[in-house]
Amino acid sequence: MTRSNPLLTRCVLPLLLNLPLAASAQNLVDLVTAAQGYDATYRSAKAQFDANLAKAEQARAGILPTAGLAASASATNQEVLPSPSRTYGTQSIGLSVSQPLYRPANWAGYEQGLKSITLAQAQLTQAEQDLLVRVSQAYFDVLSASDTLAVIQAQKTAVSEQLAAAKRNFEVGTATITDTRDAQARFDLVVAQQLAAENDVLVKSLALNQLVGTSNAQPKPLKANATLPAVTPLDVNHWVTQSQNTNPSVQQATIALDVARLEVNKAEAGHKPTVDLVGSYSAVNNVGGSSTSAADSRINVGSFGVNFTMPLFAGFAVQNRVKETLSLENKAVSDLENAKRSVAQGTRAAFYGLQSGLAQVAALQAAESSSQSALEANQLGYQVGVKINIDVLNSQSQLFDTKAKLAKARYDVLVGNLKLRQVVGTLQAEDLQAINQQLQN
Repeated sequence: MTRSNPLLTRCVLPLLLNLPLAASAQNLVDLVTAAQGYDATYRSAKAQFDANLAKAEQARAGILPTAGLAASASATNQEVLPSPSRTYGTQSIGLSVSQPLYRPANWAGYEQGLKSITLAQAQLTQAEQDLLVRVSQAYFDVLSASDTLAVIQAQKTAVSEQLAAAKRNFEVGTATITDTRDAQARFDLVVAQQLAAENDVLVKSLALNQLVGTSNAQPKPLKANATLPAVTPLDVNHWVTQSQNTNPSVQQATIALDVARLEVNKAEAGHKPTVDLVGSYSAVNNVGGSSTSAADSRINVGSFGVNFTMPLFAGFAVQNRVKETLSLENKAVSDLENAKRSVAQGTRAAFYGLQSGLAQVAALQAAESSSQSALEANQLGYQVGVKINIDVLNSQSQLFDTKAKLAKARYDVLVGNLKLRQVVGTLQAEDLQAINQQLQN
């Protein structure tokens, strides 16, 4: 009579599919939100974004008017012999204003400032996407390590039962000592694997805690019937084409090229004249006279005009600066091309990696079913004497190894989907909601 296998229902399913959750268990969105307020790398990127915005606004000063106010007061003692000495004071105040009319270099700098705002946004977007992927990876690393430990613990229970059965059979004379030694060796191996798995869970948990700023992060596991996201559309060229426009690295390289071209314009402006609209007003009040008169006086002077400056020769500094900026422009062109190629390659790798991951999940699901059937057949064969203990042990190892690989493959698909969107440049915090819906409540 065939003995039913209790391992799947008694050990594996409770551990893998219906783990009791701690009261403080958090979903993926919760931990990402916590990381946004704690992770030093992201906070640094956010502060750099704010600084870049302020720096970009500084370039506006080159095209806006400037004004200055100056005031002074002095007292003078004058002695001209044989006349008696006398003291007089001078009080003055002046206001000057200048408005650039034609300064090509200043306008190029202002346009560079506008580009810097776009560059800062691309850098912040890249940092945000990197944080989403890092937290997701750490989240599922903990779940994967926990699942591996659960599988090993279930395997340990199964091997322990097989060891006990081998000892009983040896005692009654229906099996050799070889079966007992095989089971003992497998049991000792599983114990060693359990120690390594427990350490791996600890390390992965510490990494997640450090990332999100908590002392005991408890990721919620996937539902038993979780649906993995499909790749849509199934055309790798679509993803590659989209990445050339939306990937933050490509956007930054494109902006860097625009800034380099504007820098060429600034250098070439060294040959061009500048025109400024200027105006000034000053008032001088003489109390007690002046050096030439003993009477009080007041002088008001106002002026308004245009200043024209034409550079003639600067020791070849302008010419060499132009050469430098042209070379830097060529460098920016090459950097942009390299960024596009790298992103295209990364997109293809992420796309095909995700496709392969989905195929592996399907294959491992089939392998899990086959391994379960093989284990039951070997257990039956062992009971009727046509199989030896090592056959059962090997079937058990194959089944549990398949379960561990299947669990990890499912997590890899979820993270792989996020990484594909990251390399394309479309990953957003809202994309995590779909994963959240697949987690246990």
